[in-house]
Amino acid sequence: MTSTRARRPAFWIALPTALTALAACTSSDQPEEDRPTPSRAVTAALRTVERSTDRADSARVTSTTTVGSALSMTAHGTLAWGDGLTGTLTITYTGGTTAETMRRLGTTSMEARYLPDAYYARMGEAFAEKADGRHWIKYAYDDLKNLAGSSGADLADQMRGNAPHTSVKLLLSAADVRKVGEETVSGAHTTRYSGTVRVEGATPQTVDIWVDDRDLLVKKVEKGRTATGALTQTAYYSDYGVKTAVRKPPEGDTADLKDLLKRGALDGTS
Repeated sequence: MTSTRARRPAFWIALPTALTALAACTSSDQPEEDRPTPSRAVTAALRTVERSTDRADSARVTSTTTVGSALSMTAHGTLAWGDGLTGTLTITYTGGTTAETMRRLGTTSMEARYLPDAYYARMGEAFAEKADGRHWIKYAYDDLKNLAGSSGADLADQMRGNAPHTSVKLLLSAADVRKVGEETVSGAHTTRYSGTVRVEGATPQTVDIWVDDRDLLVKKVEKGRTATGALTQTAYYSDYGVKTAVRKPPEGDTADLKDLLKRGALDGTS
């Protein structure tokens, strides 16, 4: 989720916040064969939503997230998932200890770019002063696996699996998943579903989703508790099929995660 270990260099913050910007929960820790089965009607409806949202390939995303006293943030941008996760989000830290740390690194707003092989985060000027003038950090998914073992592999999988339809898939694992009723969201008629899911490393969390008449996910709310406090995230999805174009940051302005760790460039920064 969003917690970081003490004494870890501050630029690590850019990675877990990218996760919460998209999905507070991304996978159930229950083996597939042990997952309970919701009612047939709800299962059929949610599987249709999962397929329809998956096939849409892209969407505009807006979200707000709070995690205890550690983090308060907003994110907006576009994502595409037809051929690996790609997209661009602007993440703004509005409160909590994470915002204070990012302020010391020279910015409280960060651009995040998602490409099939890596995630890129644009840091502030204070960071660039300690990274040979480079503003971007590259988190190659293969490097995460090699540098951090199983936990790094989990992060890499989460980064690449944060498309909207994964939340629907997650909700299908809930024993108590149910149709709540019909509501209006952003002026559109929607059907609301709710359930409680178990996520590795966290207490059970509630997931609510709102689905429009085209069987597309338009809103998601997740609530629960983590090691760093109460979690609440609300995300809105719109403009499905929106055109997205993501460029790799300039190589000369990009510092590689593995090189930063090897050099100990920011050791002791907190």
